[in-house]
Amino acid sequence: MNISKQAKINIWILWFVTVPIGLYFSYINFAPSSVEWTLVLAYIAIALLTVIFPFKVAGTTIFLIQWINLATFLTYGLFVEMIITQIAIIPLMYRMKFQIVDFHRVLFNSFMFFAISFITGSFVMYLGYEVGSTNLSEILIYSCIYLITLVIVNHIILHFYVKLEVKDRKFWEKDVFWDYTGLIITLPFGITLYLLQIHVGQIAFLLLGLPFLMITLVLRMYNNSALVNDDLGRASKIGHELADRLSSETIIDLFVKNIGEMLPLDYLYIIDFKDDKFYVMRAIERGEEKKLEHSHEVLSKSIPGIVFKRDKSIFFSKKSEWKDIKAEFLPHKTESIIAVPISRNQKVEGILMIASRKKHAFELHQLQILNLLCSYFAVSLEKARFVQDAVSKSERCGLTKLYNYRYFDQELEKRMNDLLNGNLRQLSLMMMDIDHFKSINDTYGHQSGNDILYGLARLIEKEIGDKGIIARYGGEEFVVLLPNYSKQQSLKLAEDLRELIESTPFEIRTDLGEKRDLTKVQITTSIGVSTAPEDCDEAMALIRNADRALYIGAKRAGRNRVAEYIK
Repeated sequence: MNISKQAKINIWILWFVTVPIGLYFSYINFAPSSVEWTLVLAYIAIALLTVIFPFKVAGTTIFLIQWINLATFLTYGLFVEMIITQIAIIPLMYRMKFQIVDFHRVLFNSFMFFAISFITGSFVMYLGYEVGSTNLSEILIYSCIYLITLVIVNHIILHFYVKLEVKDRKFWEKDVFWDYTGLIITLPFGITLYLLQIHVGQIAFLLLGLPFLMITLVLRMYNNSALVNDDLGRASKIGHELADRLSSETIIDLFVKNIGEMLPLDYLYIIDFKDDKFYVMRAIERGEEKKLEHSHEVLSKSIPGIVFKRDKSIFFSKKSEWKDIKAEFLPHKTESIIAVPISRNQKVEGILMIASRKKHAFELHQLQILNLLCSYFAVSLEKARFVQDAVSKSERCGLTKLYNYRYFDQELEKRMNDLLNGNLRQLSLMMMDIDHFKSINDTYGHQSGNDILYGLARLIEKEIGDKGIIARYGGEEFVVLLPNYSKQQSLKLAEDLRELIESTPFEIRTDLGEKRDLTKVQITTSIGVSTAPEDCDEAMALIRNADRALYIGAKRAGRNRVAEYIK
């Protein structure tokens, strides 16, 4: 939980002014007259074991220590119960994987357990409970009051602590339900342990404590199995979602998003291997996307390089397990790491790495889940690239690599609709044709003509850039669609392009001579320009007008010139 520095300081102050003084006050006022130390140690042992082996239900970790709190309180009263509860914090902190930077949380938990014990115990004793009572009706009544008060006080304190970060936290959350359910479960166990140890002695801890712990272990195993099945179900759902996407970027975004939601990670990296080099394709650090420019050498000598060479996943629970590996690109506070190869056709093409600032942040089964997700990811990317290549081929001219007529026609319709809907001010179209192209084919051969078409396409691309959409219209004709270009702007651009083409020599190899000698050929072009809405308001009319300007205004007028459509 991320809370402000001032809030952490307040927690330290709160602990120092309450817990030590409160424990001393409880010792003076509520310490038992006599203590059977073996019995106290038995209570401590079973409290520690209860905390060490919790279980999860619906994603909520449950520590059923309340029954030990109750039995201890009934036996020795407030002070001993408080001491045992404070001791039980030690394995609790370990189970919850706290670090030094989170020590304020240890202090808060110590304060919270102290406050719960003090308020609950004081209230019950104020109502008249006598420590060590054997009156069954009194034991039942005060035990109910004790546990109900304990859970309510715990609920209130925890609610306001969580609100330090989660401002919109509701008072009744899902985990609260399990707290009250735990009350119902632990009440009979606590009363029974207290009564049983009175009548049969410390063997009661074996007769009741051991079965209780066995039940929690069985539930723990069952819930772990259920958790694995839930994660497998989620992974399968994610796999189907990835398979439904046809864009590589969308697939990567969805993959990263789902892993971030599924696992308790701080850092996520997708390392790509392309052209025999590693590079960071995607990096997410503490929820924010980062641009990392680490070299191939840095990545190849680190964990990605090891995973790539072995074609095998890596799992580290803490920094001491991987401290000897160079990992310059990982943040300094990284502890837990999982790295998984992303393979396609039995070839590693990348590595997924997730990491956490906490020790033991990941479970071993999550490694298998990531292996499965990476398989889905690789297959989905391959399918998306195949679809994109197929779409690209259907939209492109095989010779010039420019857009083809079919794609251009669709774009022209879209842009004309944008113009009519007010999303564009003007829409201009340039149509150009290579002058005397037949004579080039007759003189040098059709392959040489193809070389000129390809070279001209590259020249137009370089000159037009992102100003418009370029396509091969057919034969030696090319078209350029210019959104938000006026007729005067389009005529100026067309004239600049015409002059550039006229002054540019194109290198070809003649196919009709005895030798395929390298030669340079000069060409010229004629260009017609039309603009909507001043010339027309229909897509096909815009093409016809530019075509008319090309052949009547430019070709018939002598070629190698630019002409505009005139009504």
